[in-house]
Amino acid sequence: MLDHFSIFTRGGLVLWTFQMTAMKGSPIDALIQNCLLQERSGEKTFQYNAKDQSAYTLKWSFHNELGLVFVAVYQRILQLLYVDDLLTAVRDEFADGHYDPKKTAYPDFDDVFKQLLREAEQHANELKRPKQVTNFGETKKGKDMHKVAGAGKGKGAGAKQRKGGLAKDNDGGSGSDETGDEDGAANSEAEQPASRPGSSSAVASSGAFDVSKLRNRANRSKQAPAKKPGNGFFDFPLKPGKGGKADGKGDGNASEGETKKPKKQMRKWDNEGPALERQDFSESSDHDTDVEVVDVKKVGKSMMDREEELEEEEEAEWEEETEDEEEEAEGKGKGSRRRVGRGDDGSEGKKTGWLASVFQSVVGKASLELKDIEPSLKVLKDRLMAKNVAEEIAEKLCRSVATSLVGSKQASFTRISSTVQAAMEEALTRILTPKRSIDILRDVQAAKEANRPYVVVFVGVNGVGKSTNLAKVAYWLSQHDIKVMVAACDTFRAGAVEQLRTHARRLQIPLFERGYEKDPAAVAKEAIREATRTKMDAVLVDTAGRMQDNEPLMRALSKLININEPDLVLFVGEALVGNDAVDQLTKFNQRLADLSSAPTPHAIDGILLTKFDTIDDKVGAALSMVYVSGAPIIFVGCGQTYTDLRRLNVKHIIRALLQ
Repeated sequence: MLDHFSIFTRGGLVLWTFQMTAMKGSPIDALIQNCLLQERSGEKTFQYNAKDQSAYTLKWSFHNELGLVFVAVYQRILQLLYVDDLLTAVRDEFADGHYDPKKTAYPDFDDVFKQLLREAEQHANELKRPKQVTNFGETKKGKDMHKVAGAGKGKGAGAKQRKGGLAKDNDGGSGSDETGDEDGAANSEAEQPASRPGSSSAVASSGAFDVSKLRNRANRSKQAPAKKPGNGFFDFPLKPGKGGKADGKGDGNASEGETKKPKKQMRKWDNEGPALERQDFSESSDHDTDVEVVDVKKVGKSMMDREEELEEEEEAEWEEETEDEEEEAEGKGKGSRRRVGRGDDGSEGKKTGWLASVFQSVVGKASLELKDIEPSLKVLKDRLMAKNVAEEIAEKLCRSVATSLVGSKQASFTRISSTVQAAMEEALTRILTPKRSIDILRDVQAAKEANRPYVVVFVGVNGVGKSTNLAKVAYWLSQHDIKVMVAACDTFRAGAVEQLRTHARRLQIPLFERGYEKDPAAVAKEAIREATRTKMDAVLVDTAGRMQDNEPLMRALSKLININEPDLVLFVGEALVGNDAVDQLTKFNQRLADLSSAPTPHAIDGILLTKFDTIDDKVGAALSMVYVSGAPIIFVGCGQTYTDLRRLNVKHIIRALLQ
């Protein structure tokens, strides 16, 4: 049973709704926020889970020429086969006979919708009915085969009868002797005692596999003497202690004088099991006193505070590159225009196609079809994948753009390729533009007014630069007169505490650490308590790098987030990863949700993209990460110094992707 049906414009104006049962939650709002605005409209369905365990499935259809959206909602447990046909029928009926741009309400469409719903349900019920199976003999082909078989059988019987007569004439009474022999064999078989079902004789008589033979073979192999080493051509005497008797004394075991190597004990986490010997070298030493101190007020502004200057420089560089490309294209175009209209054989077939495309671009097309835009979409997909965008993401983007263009009217003086590229630019802009504003400076001040520190947790896989970029964020916050404390919660990697101590001494900020092999959640809890006591404004929590499928470390990270409830969880990822970015972010979010004991798990809030200065125009990882997680890119690391931290330039990313 259908629960809800809505018709609204792309601008958000609701034109008509039909409510059959009361829905729990806001499934249509979730569809708009998580699917339509995220360029996932190419997908067939959207699954919505309400807070009270209610689950809904949503399907939709577009009328791109009129800018209308049609949405059907029903419970996930139901398998409604008529929803797609109903969406198509309602879309065509509403657009052709009822839609008026001046009207905002359509109460007379209720009866029409009910009729369309009844027709769709009847059609689905007819499809569900089992079809009556027709006997093959009653079909035309079966009857023809029966006639042919009957005719052949009659001929065969006559021939056999003639052959039997000839045999009797030649052999005399030989036929009766054969009959007698057959009767005697039958009688002898009947006189034999019937073998018990399942016995070996019964199995052997039936022609099946005899199990007794296999048992006899196994017994013979057990009774046979064992083969001594060294008798065969490729057999060599074994070394002592490896199972051989080279010296005549050993029996395969280690000698009494040898000592067994002690087995390595596994490290126990979360204060479970016996405590191992501590190897903690995080205490301060004399050679740490010669660290060069960095004055945050004199070294220079962070790139986070010089965005306008950087954008102007990038615009100038982009214009220079564009002019050079146009000059090269113009030089190539002069030579190509001389050959327009004539092929290799002197024909003028290409001239006709060129004129036709020009005429179509001037007049425009009534409505775009999928076959019209598929070539341009294929070019864009290959271009995105060449820029390090995951193949799955590129496929979904192109499908979403196709869904938004099919049925729309092409404007005059425009080519289809230009129309498709403009639609792709709009889609990329919507994806990369943050859906919610994350202003860390403002949030820090709000937390300061509430007499508590602002807590940021840095998570990610191994070797992506979490500690280094944490120091860059601390440098940027210190430039804005924010008192920062760093919490060393990476108690797993050797040297992690020393690395943070070096950064903390250079930046003159406090470091809270408890050494190695401690519970990271407990260390973070103590650090936040200490920051509250000492009136610190922000706490930056460094965590150990971990792979997304390492369950013990992911469980420890989930525990740290659940206990300390940070204000911001930043995923630190490399700009070099490509397709692996999808797997990393998806599994990190999934594991944090699965291992959390809270009713509403705290997922990843933002992304810090590192090593951005090493990829040239291969910026696809940024798009893949944002598309998969829905979290914005807050910081971009682009160098080796404390000032090399900046915001994401959406225009620059889109240009690099489509160039």
